[in-house]
Amino acid sequence: MKVKVSRREHFNAAHRLHNPEWSAEVNEKIFGKCNNPNYHGHNYDLIVSLTGEPDPKTGYLFDLKVLSDIIKDNVLVKFDHKNLNLDTEYFKNLNPTAENIAVIIWRILRQKIDSHFELKITLYETERNFVEYPAS
Repeated sequence: MKVKVSRREHFNAAHRLHNPEWSAEVNEKIFGKCNNPNYHGHNYDLIVSLTGEPDPKTGYLFDLKVLSDIIKDNVLVKFDHKNLNLDTEYFKNLNPTAENIAVIIWRILRQKIDSHFELKITLYETERNFVEYPAS
C-alpha cells in the first residue's frame, strides 16, 4: 500500500540566468529578461512529496511537521530572500534555472530523508511554469 504525502512551502529569491562562456548578445538572446545584470526575482512555491508505505503503528508515512522542519532548516533558510547567484554556494558555478534549483533542493533533502522514501520535488517558478524532479 503505497501512499504519497506532500508539503507545500514558499520562498522568494532573486537570480540571473547567465552563461559566462557566452557573449552578452548570446546570453540576451537565449535568456532574455532573465539575463538582467541587476537580477530579477520569483515567488517560488515548493512541493516536497514522499512516497512509501505508512508505518503500521502510527499510520503516518512521514510526520509532516518533521518534514516541514527539514525543509525550513535545509532549504528555506538557504534560499528565502537570497540572491541565488551571489548568496549561495550552490549556484556559484551553476546556472540557477528552475530545473537546477529543483535538482539542488532534491540533493539537499535526499541527504536528510531516509532513502526508502521516494522523494519528488515540484518547484513552481511562476503560476504557470513548474519543474518536477525526478521526472515521472
